[in-house]
Amino acid sequence: MPFQPTPTAVDGVTLHAGAGTPAARRVLTPDALALVARLHRALDADRQSLLADRAGRQAEWDAGALPQRLTTPEAAGDWRVAPLPDDLLTRRVEITGPVDNARMVINMLSRGADGERADAAMLDFEDSMKPSWANVMAGVENVAAAARGDLEAVKTDETGAVVKTYALDPDDMPLLMVRVRGLHLDESNVQVDGQPVAGGILDLALCAVHSAPTLVASGKTPAYYVPKVEHHAEARWWDRLFSLVEDELELPRSTMRATFLIETLPAALQMEAILYEIRDHAAGLNGGRWDKIFSDIKCLRSHPDRVLADRATIGMNRPWMRDYARELIAVCHRHGAFAMGGMAAFTPGRDPERRAEQTAKVVADKEFEASIGHDGCWVSHPYFIGPAMKPFLKTLGDAKNQLGVIPYLDEPDLMPQGGGPYTMDGLRTNVRVGIAYLKGWNEGIGCVAWDDLMEDLATLEISRAQTFQWRAQAVTLDSGETVTGELVGQVFDRESAQIADELAEAFAAPGQALDAERALYAQAAADARSVFLEDEMRPFLATASDLAPVSPDPLADAATPSGTAPASGDGASVEVLPATADPAA
Repeated sequence: MPFQPTPTAVDGVTLHAGAGTPAARRVLTPDALALVARLHRALDADRQSLLADRAGRQAEWDAGALPQRLTTPEAAGDWRVAPLPDDLLTRRVEITGPVDNARMVINMLSRGADGERADAAMLDFEDSMKPSWANVMAGVENVAAAARGDLEAVKTDETGAVVKTYALDPDDMPLLMVRVRGLHLDESNVQVDGQPVAGGILDLALCAVHSAPTLVASGKTPAYYVPKVEHHAEARWWDRLFSLVEDELELPRSTMRATFLIETLPAALQMEAILYEIRDHAAGLNGGRWDKIFSDIKCLRSHPDRVLADRATIGMNRPWMRDYARELIAVCHRHGAFAMGGMAAFTPGRDPERRAEQTAKVVADKEFEASIGHDGCWVSHPYFIGPAMKPFLKTLGDAKNQLGVIPYLDEPDLMPQGGGPYTMDGLRTNVRVGIAYLKGWNEGIGCVAWDDLMEDLATLEISRAQTFQWRAQAVTLDSGETVTGELVGQVFDRESAQIADELAEAFAAPGQALDAERALYAQAAADARSVFLEDEMRPFLATASDLAPVSPDPLADAATPSGTAPASGDGASVEVLPATADPAA
């Protein structure tokens, strides 16, 4: 479909024909679009150059080179990030989830039935949200309403009657944070001078315009997360973006703060240089362990001596992962920045025994993170806020953070090491995650609760990358089979049949509903099989958003008005359950 001038006719800016929804007309104000255009013109050429540099480095690694440690003389010196604002000094537990679903956002920003509340909520445009146009526009509106404290959502029954209204308590909210899309993602629905804008530019500009002045006026810090950085030159690009937005909004330098995810192997090898580049806007660094495992596999996919074991066996138990976490803490605390730990990705099981087992694992993980000096951690479900909080409360006592804790590392080795186990169960898990995730992706969802875990884009990426590497390196499983395309196809057949059987057990009776669900999973299995068996591994599942569908009704809205649950998320997304004593209730 053609692109056409925006409703506000900003020079050089065009929208795809399906993107001119009422929600977009509310979000894409003249000032907001003009800012997007200026940022694109100032920064996109450099972005394209940085992406080309990424491809060049990967080609070198594929040819046999290894990523190397990298710093700069300035970064190795004695310096501090800009002083942290008071509302960023306590971040023991942060909860994360997709920004497009108003009910999820309200749950993340509220106390559960047990009275527990996170210190911060990271509203996500990236790994846990599919960047459809409807989702992006709903996300911006939800951020704006959350900043005002008046976000509401309603739950209705089959007749349309309101069953429950969800609302925020503006006087009892955690720190509001927003994760924007990464450097590699284009927003296909908005073009400036005939070129798609960066998703990260669009997300940051729109959220800043619609929420930063509100937050500043109420004494709060506009806080953000930045994902997928691979080089300190990319961090410099992001720092320039934050400065340009501050200048455009007439905010003092360092008003906007960002935590950068160290979730790629090359970034782990240059943490100090990355933190130095963002020192004016830094809140800290985060050890994004799941994407890090994906990056370890992706970067070293052609190295037969560094073929990673089953994803379920790779965690902080591995020496290079422990050193990665400790070095992140040391770098951050030397320079006055926060060091955030990893994600507890469980969704509560349906029986008490399973929930007790999960809770014990969360507590053990967070006890380790707190013990080595992390200032906080992530959870993906409200049920685990309390269990994750307790180890930090015990370790911190009356302190707000652990900025004074600087681990000593004797020659840390951050390079991933190869070796098993390589098991059929691991391959089956990868295939099951691929099917489940792409079923949600096809329905506009970016995270799915599956086998008692919250699977988001990061874990899908691990699953497809590991399957690719095992196949490319002809790994021999512990059971004796060699991983080939034929074997992977057989596993897809078996797991598809198993999922069909599980669906039959889950539905009360055969019928159209069961048939429809089976058809959706069958399509997802076909899509996942195609992606997993590609001859050349794509760098990411997607590098551009889909074009918005063109509605036959020009007034049809892709998202409901600000303050209500977007139609794309209500009922389609995995619902975050309240943190009750019994999630099965």
